[in-house]
Amino acid sequence: MAPEQKDNVRVRFAPSPTGYLHIGGARTAIFNWLFARHYNGKFLLRIEDTDFARSDPKMIQAIYDGLRWFGLDWDEEPIFQSKRLKIYQQISQQLIESDKAYYCYCSPKIRTDQHKTDENNEHVYQYDGHCRNLSAEERQRLEAQGLPKVVRFKTEPGKTQFYDEVHGSLTIDNNEIDDFIIIRSDGMTTYNFAVVVDDYDMGISHVIRGDDHLSNTPKQIMLYQALGWEQPKFAHVPLIFGSDKKRLSKRHGATAVSEFESNGYLHETMLNFLSLLGWSPGDNREVLTKEELIQNFDLKGISPKSAIFDEAKLIWMNGQYISSMNDDVLVEKVLPILRQKNIVKENNVDKIYIKRAISLLKSRIKKISDFAELGSYLFKDPDQYEKKAVEKYWCGDNIINRLYYISKSLTRLDGFNANRIEKSIRDLAEEMQLSAAKLIHPLRVALTGFSVSPGLFELIEVLGKETVLRRINKAIDWLQCD
Repeated sequence: MAPEQKDNVRVRFAPSPTGYLHIGGARTAIFNWLFARHYNGKFLLRIEDTDFARSDPKMIQAIYDGLRWFGLDWDEEPIFQSKRLKIYQQISQQLIESDKAYYCYCSPKIRTDQHKTDENNEHVYQYDGHCRNLSAEERQRLEAQGLPKVVRFKTEPGKTQFYDEVHGSLTIDNNEIDDFIIIRSDGMTTYNFAVVVDDYDMGISHVIRGDDHLSNTPKQIMLYQALGWEQPKFAHVPLIFGSDKKRLSKRHGATAVSEFESNGYLHETMLNFLSLLGWSPGDNREVLTKEELIQNFDLKGISPKSAIFDEAKLIWMNGQYISSMNDDVLVEKVLPILRQKNIVKENNVDKIYIKRAISLLKSRIKKISDFAELGSYLFKDPDQYEKKAVEKYWCGDNIINRLYYISKSLTRLDGFNANRIEKSIRDLAEEMQLSAAKLIHPLRVALTGFSVSPGLFELIEVLGKETVLRRINKAIDWLQCD
């Protein structure tokens, strides 16, 4: 493998503001950021906004917000391609004057026809270079007609060779590349030309991007060579596929990053999870802190094989982060969800109680949103009782009687803590000549509405005596009216 430059590392993330930040783009940004931080380099941001019809200022803010949610910071002011149009035109003029590029007056229809795909042999037609060798007189005549023109780069015969930090040595036959357009007839730059000019001006040392850009690299290298500029190192990372081995789409989770946040995923989880899509620290670790990711990240750890977006693994990892998170930190993450679901009021927040509730639930929770959905009984009395729980634990004789005696036993109890509560209920079961389960399961349904919950005795302690007795009485009333 070619030696990897570690001095003066400067990398960039260059999204187009035509949509929200998605998983693929976020993973690219994360790889670049980790690489920069590992080598104490610079992580730069460039907004490729030359598609004026589709670019949206709201999307620019969404990109900023998405990167910040991951905890990614950039080191210099963002670069906007829309503010650099004159620079692209000046550089293209230099290429024309050095006979590395030329004006093409062919109509759009001709250019389109020459790029159609032959359905029989899948051969892609290329531009035939009609305007490449026009005489000065021919050019003057075409200019006099006021025909629209583009600027084309002169692709020279031969081969383009380059070393990719992920895929190794690659060679492309230049015959596969036609004289490609670098400036359109409306004066706008094309992607490949703007990227080269920008990366050079920004002093980019490493271009780390998705495999879908691999086909662009030979064109960009030709431009670097024609301009006499030193080219950066390239590293093309594997694309992300769903578990069905198909290109990642919305059905696999290729939604906007903001949707993962609203669906209850922690940014710490997403940073960790996306970092491992196509990269490995070289051991079997799967849960790594940001500091560990920075310390271990290296281009050598990137696999050339496609990465698989495993949603089950993401959910598991999110649960790992939640269960290990400090309760005070977790309270601040859960509170917005509880407010959104109208479970707690803005001006009536008991953080001490919420912290106790979170501590009780967090080992069972996989998403932040689960606290509101699966733990609603910690904040309000059950509105209804799970049908299967009722059928399993409330059908039969003496259920009302059992709940009644549980209520009496708990009412008399001094010191309402889990140990005393457990002893009270087990003593009652023995007195009634029942197994403890015959009291525990019906009581759990009365308090939560469900057949499953965290440890019942700890739950009763957190709920408090007043709430527990009220819910038991409510369950007895429901059973009597049923």
